Amino acid sequence: MGRHAVYIVALGRDVASDIAHRGARPPTVALLPWGDVFVDFLDRLGVSFDELREEFVGSWMFGYAAALATAGVRTLIVCPTSRVDERVQAIHAPTGAELHLLPTSRAYAALRARRLDGRLDGRRNPRAVGRALATHVAPYLGTPPRALLRLLRAEGCGALLSQEYEDPRFDVCVAVGRRAGVPVFGTFQGADYQVSRLERPVRPRSIRASAGLIVGARRELERVRDAYDVPARKLAHIPNPVDTELWRPVDGAAARVQLGIPDSALVVAWHGQVQLERKGLDVLFDAWARLDDEDERHLVLVGSGEDSDEVARRASAARDVHVLDGWVQDRLRMRAILSAADVYAFPSRHEGLPVAPLEAMACGLPVVGADANGVEDVVGDAGTVVPRGDVDALALALRDLLADGERRAELGQRARRRAEEHFALEPVGAALRSFLLSRHEP
Repeated sequence: MGRHAVYIVALGRDVASDIAHRGARPPTVALLPWGDVFVDFLDRLGVSFDELREEFVGSWMFGYAAALATAGVRTLIVCPTSRVDERVQAIHAPTGAELHLLPTSRAYAALRARRLDGRLDGRRNPRAVGRALATHVAPYLGTPPRALLRLLRAEGCGALLSQEYEDPRFDVCVAVGRRAGVPVFGTFQGADYQVSRLERPVRPRSIRASAGLIVGARRELERVRDAYDVPARKLAHIPNPVDTELWRPVDGAAARVQLGIPDSALVVAWHGQVQLERKGLDVLFDAWARLDDEDERHLVLVGSGEDSDEVARRASAARDVHVLDGWVQDRLRMRAILSAADVYAFPSRHEGLPVAPLEAMACGLPVVGADANGVEDVVGDAGTVVPRGDVDALALALRDLLADGERRAELGQRARRRAEEHFALEPVGAALRSFLLSRHEP
């Protein structure tokens, strides 16, 4: 078993006894996250399987699991991975959702190893063409259909939800769902593009055969409706949820002391996956440099990712920028950091329906964001949204809000109220259950 045994022992403990004590199963939804294999997601974040099981909550899917739980729905988070040789079960400690790891096939591993780096650029030799073919076929083999079919039947799943309908996994899930007699749904979390040439002819059929699509961003809702002629009954405008009981304003004085920030200073915060261009952190650094220094101002960046080194380098050359490199798994600590801030900055160039500004809004922070997909849907009247990549507009919006304490307080109150009314677990959970299960429940 080698390396695989480590994960099986670590992830499998106490699962059987936990499930045995639950008695009759409630309505069940299987949720498959994005990516050829789940390790792609975890490795990019620097998160181990043990951390995933015990403490990691930095993903929309755990919000879905928590929201569905309030509606009496059991969630299985199903993760195809090359790190196990057989199906493995575990309990996600923070939410109680069940984690099911499914092994990928040897064919997938072989094709993945042969994928083309870059483009063909006119090359037509057999080796290059073969690697290009592997690039387009491999994403379809990352989801093991037989193992998924067995799981759906064994666990009595009433619905299957695939992250991103613009993804080869969605096509596979629709085919498996039809075989199992389980309705299949897709969500939008940011993927409005295709990665394989096979998707172009296959995707319209998959969307027609699916039970429905969940889209939180109105701009994307219009795109997918028009692109695939999706009937209104198959589209649900449901946002990602936030736990407003957990994420709420608290005293941030201690967090300021830990960061070395005085009470009198004005603080701008950001947290998330550290990707310089995608998350617009390059724009934020440039905008920060254009703010005048009449008042003491501090920028706090929290997160980890592929561009952590570059962010640290740029922060060291900037004025009053604090970087907490790594995922802050302690949500109470992250709540305190957000509560220590005055304004939340969210300069992303690409999003789906972002959760990070929701957490900040639930903590009473007004938001200055860029107009990436879903940001306007989240922010509403609780902040300012500027064009993506516009350094001057971002700097001006931050400057104006930092200079106006009354407006910050008013927008902060709106932010908290908006989080409670539109994004709390209970209303989102009820909407998800209704769309995913009500038409199929007795």
